[in-house]
Order: sequence, then structure tokens, then C-alpha cells
Amino acid sequence: MITTDFPIGSPCWIDLGSPDIPATAGFYGKVFGWDFLEVPGAGGYGFLQLGGRTVGALGNLDPGSRSAWTTYFRTEDADATVKAAEQAGATVRVPPMDVMREGRFAALTDPQGAEFAIWQAGGTKGLDAVSEEGALVWAELHTSGPDVAFAFYEKVFGWRVENFEPSPGMSYRVLSTAAGDQEATSFGGIAPTMSPEQPSAWTPYFATADVDARVAGATAAGGTVLMPASDVENVGRIAWVADPNGAPFALIKGDPEQS
Repeated sequence: MITTDFPIGSPCWIDLGSPDIPATAGFYGKVFGWDFLEVPGAGGYGFLQLGGRTVGALGNLDPGSRSAWTTYFRTEDADATVKAAEQAGATVRVPPMDVMREGRFAALTDPQGAEFAIWQAGGTKGLDAVSEEGALVWAELHTSGPDVAFAFYEKVFGWRVENFEPSPGMSYRVLSTAAGDQEATSFGGIAPTMSPEQPSAWTPYFATADVDARVAGATAAGGTVLMPASDVENVGRIAWVADPNGAPFALIKGDPEQS
């Protein structure tokens, strides 16, 4: 599971680009009870907080981009990781740059089109809260070529994989970091896209004790149900929702490993 120890290669931050920051902050406030704290001098960028602890961030949408959550993975050396990613076929959208004294980041697109970012910690190691109610608990990549995708990320981060079949005929790859107990450091998974039209993308899962109530709250606030709440054998109860700007996210009851 994801922890605030943030071992190298694990998800450590998420943020969302929005065409309307106040409206988007209002939507997530209704769904999760998050507050928005704008960072002075950061061009509208700010932290999404639950009980005073940061669970994500929100900023302006880049011109020509679609609204979507971006998952950041921790690295010891952003420049070296970008070089390795380029050699493995990635496209660099934002080259390595310092974020004041908080850290160093870069934004990339993997060979199959999924966007992600990397974070070299400085003053900020990562999110304040994970793997608890209303916070990030799992990161999932849907892609047209799961084997090819894993080969890329293995080269870049040294990730390990364990094949898992939640139900007969359903293929899923559970990801863990390069070091430590494989089960204890698992943080996400890779699954095939559900249709040829679905773009390759990383999607955050937020923990909740009541998936159905969160879905109802999201739809009441203007969101759209992408996958209705349902029980998945050996996984738990999950649902997929899009916010009013079309950014997908998922909800899950309990730990994905334990449910």
C-alpha cells in the first residue's frame, strides 16, 4: 500500500489541472470534504487538504490539455530518471526544474501515451495523508499494452510485478517498488484499457468506507459515473467517476490488496 515513507519509485503526489479552479475545488469539497489552500505566488496552484493535511493539489489547466489527474513518482535524481525515461521511449513534456526549495520535478509521457510526473524531494517529500479515508490509496494504469508498459516502467523505476487474477479471465498486474517486501511496497497496478477508444492513463483511487455514498455525492455535485459501484471479487467495492471537467478518478472501499 502507499505510505508516507514514499520509497523510491512509489506515488508521492497527485495534482489536477482545471479550467476553473474555484469550481473544481468546490466539487471536490462536496465529494470528499477537501479544502483548497492557494499557494501565494504560484499562479493559482494550491493544495487540496483534508483536516489540514494535503491530499492533492490543484492548478490551472495547460492550454490544449484535457483535465486529468497527474500521478508523481518519487525519484532520487530527477535528471537521471528523465534520461532513462527518454532512452526507454518517453516524451518529456516539462524538463527537470526546481520548485523553489521544495523539490525538483519533471513531466513525461510514456511510450503508449500515459502522462505522469516525477518528484525529487527537497523540503516536501510528498502528500501528508495517504491510504486513509478521502486520500490516495492506489494508482492504476490502464493501457493497450500492459506488458510493454511494464517493461518501460521497469527500466525507469525498477518496479516489480506480480500477476493477479481477481476473477477467471481477468488479468491484472500488481506493481511494487524496487526495494523492500514486494507485498508491503505494492502501490498500484496495470490493467488493459476497457475499450480501444480509452486513452492510456494513470488514474488515482481514493479510499472510502462508502463507495455508493461518494458516487451519489459526486453526481449531485455535477460529476458523471463512468463505472457504477460494484463488488469485484478479491478486490473490494469500486466505482469510477469523472468530475465536471471530465477528469476521471476512482473510489474503493478498503485497501485494494486486503479487500
